[in-house]
Amino acid sequence: MSDRKFIITVAALGAAMLATALGAPTATAGVSQMTVKPNLSVGSATNYGTGCTHQLLARLSVGIIPVAFYDNGELLAVVAPTDGVAMYNWVPSYTGAHTMTAVQDGIASSANVSVGRGFRFGESCVVTGG
Repeated sequence: MSDRKFIITVAALGAAMLATALGAPTATAGVSQMTVKPNLSVGSATNYGTGCTHQLLARLSVGIIPVAFYDNGELLAVVAPTDGVAMYNWVPSYTGAHTMTAVQDGIASSANVSVGRGFRFGESCVVTGG
């Protein structure tokens, strides 16, 4: 092998090894959207009530890393996602302002809700105040 071919071969192998070491770009995990669904709760000022079940829904950029749900900074649960979505049924225990946050791999998204007093009627809830 000539010196020129040897240098080209070594350069090509070096470039291939560097590309393998760096790999393809990876997707960053994180919550792309956080939603608080009122479910079957209704009220005049807010649809979120104490004692009522509401669904926290986090849409994710990576669907395999667990998601932590928080209420005003207090950990509620860590949930394994399914099909790029993590869900948690939340029952507020006190009235007032709540910042609901979902965090995946350090990336967070939040939603603010006002919670009134809930009165359950079967699966539905009537909310006063808020």
